[in-house]
Amino acid sequence: YKKKAVKSICNNSLKLSKCSSVIEANMESVKLTVLLRVMIGVALVATMWAQTSPVMAHAQLIKAEPARRAALDKAPNQIRLWFNEEIEGAYTTLTVSGVNKKLVTNAKPKVVADDPKSIILPMPETKPGKYKVKFRVLSVDGHVVDSTFNYTVKSKVEGK
Repeated sequence: YKKKAVKSICNNSLKLSKCSSVIEANMESVKLTVLLRVMIGVALVATMWAQTSPVMAHAQLIKAEPARRAALDKAPNQIRLWFNEEIEGAYTTLTVSGVNKKLVTNAKPKVVADDPKSIILPMPETKPGKYKVKFRVLSVDGHVVDSTFNYTVKSKVEGK
């Protein structure tokens, strides 16, 4: 209907400049409409991306006690790991092995009741030496995350 309106104005117009200005105004209107549609499309895509980005993330270790590569004066009585999202306790493994690669404990890790983003492994008393912590967790988004890190319990001679 816009083309008919422009054609009718141009046919009824005695001046060519008036017809030309009507066509230019119509083109500007079309440009603004296209620009507005593009901007709305970009805004919708950005909104959808922003809402789905947390789903694309995986659980990440954000804190460990003892910390990675820690040199401790006293052996820890537990290993605690914190993640950036909730962990499925039934599919969690956390082991600690000594210098001889032998497991320090057969205890199973537990998700902390008041913090479903962290797990704890109770530890028996251990001797000075280097220990390897190995974990594998399933985050609630369904992704498996596993890694290892070491810590050292210093002997009394080292501490002096």
